[in-house]
Amino acid sequence: MSFETNNSSTALGPRSAGERNLDRTFKFLARAGAFLIAFILGAIAVLVLVRSWPAITAYGPQFILKSVWKPNSEPPDFGVWPAVYGTIISSLLALAISVPIGLGIAIFLSEDYLPPPIQRIFVFLVELLAAVPSVVYGLWGIFVLIPFLGNISPVKGPAMLPAALVLAIMTLPIIAALSRDAIGNVPIDLRQASIGLGATRWETILQVILPAASSGIIGAVMLALGRALGETMAVTMLIGNNNSKASLSIFEPSNTIASLLANQFAEASGLQVSALMYAGFILFVLTLSVNVLAELLVKHLQKI
Repeated sequence: MSFETNNSSTALGPRSAGERNLDRTFKFLARAGAFLIAFILGAIAVLVLVRSWPAITAYGPQFILKSVWKPNSEPPDFGVWPAVYGTIISSLLALAISVPIGLGIAIFLSEDYLPPPIQRIFVFLVELLAAVPSVVYGLWGIFVLIPFLGNISPVKGPAMLPAALVLAIMTLPIIAALSRDAIGNVPIDLRQASIGLGATRWETILQVILPAASSGIIGAVMLALGRALGETMAVTMLIGNNNSKASLSIFEPSNTIASLLANQFAEASGLQVSALMYAGFILFVLTLSVNVLAELLVKHLQKI
């Protein structure tokens, strides 16, 4: 025991002057980077708010709840409710599909169901899904998914359902990879203690491992939600871009804020630019709220 203590003391000896300077430099750079990111984020928010101010003063909070988009009328009239509704519903529908599948994949790949070499191949394939460009998912949805859904459902073309299904595929690797890391970081002592008390494998997974990894899993789900809220290209190609109404049917065309911006910003002018900026500011607030909520949830769960 005495020998080990002496070795530890030697290994953790006082830092040299060069190491202390390196620590101070790294600490300074890290703080500067954090302040720079906060400054850039604030500058973006202020810029979008300033550019959207004419629409805010013209339409007020009713802009969020109106279902009209008439840039060529006199005077032009704008309301973004169909896009807000489509953004929220398509993201929640995508998560309803991807969360149970992603969590199942995470459990399957973190436990010893497969030999390690085969397990590594599956982990690589799941993470590879995140590297596929969104336009490829959009093309796959147009030429494969929509015709397939047309044979088994009322879907006749671009609609909410194919957009949500592609969003589910795009958020799946985020949930699976981060949840797998969270589950893998659960201390082995907890597993052994549960097994030692007579629990079965699934009792251990459901009653010990998942609760212990819940903060990481919740963080993964919220990160995936933020990804779904802001996805643009694939959703624009599949959702139908309907600005006139917010349909309750998932088989009919809808719209999202990101798709609205992608479709109309290049040709917009005058008050329409300000209205699009107003819509972008709503999306910014929505996404920022999700991330803040995720951070608060994770911190709360870590204290339990």
